[in-house]
Amino acid sequence: QVRFVESGGGLVQDGESLTLSCVASGDIISFYIMGWYRQAPGKQLVFVASMSTLYKINYVDSVKGQFTFSRNNRDDKVYLQMKGLKPEETGIYSCNLVKDIQNYWGRGSRVTVSS
Repeated sequence: QVRFVESGGGLVQDGESLTLSCVASGDIISFYIMGWYRQAPGKQLVFVASMSTLYKINYVDSVKGQFTFSRNNRDDKVYLQMKGLKPEETGIYSCNLVKDIQNYWGRGSRVTVSS
């Protein structure tokens, strides 16, 4: 069982920044990948960024240079720093953990970018 504590969502203006955080706990002692996915209103869930326990980071092309994924090793909290947010990046950002081919999901943080 994996549990998540997510925070950092909110309402910002076009061009402003937000940082999401997520910490997972439970049965995650082995190699795993953590990441964020976004679901915009009326659209499918899409991959945003991820980091493995080997510190390999992946981003969807549209956020490269704009979003930064980082990890605090003291408390295993991961962060997604989002700069220059655009209205089309509005959505629910859900923390995801993949371990042993199983997916675990946080409840998500709402990010609203107003124009």
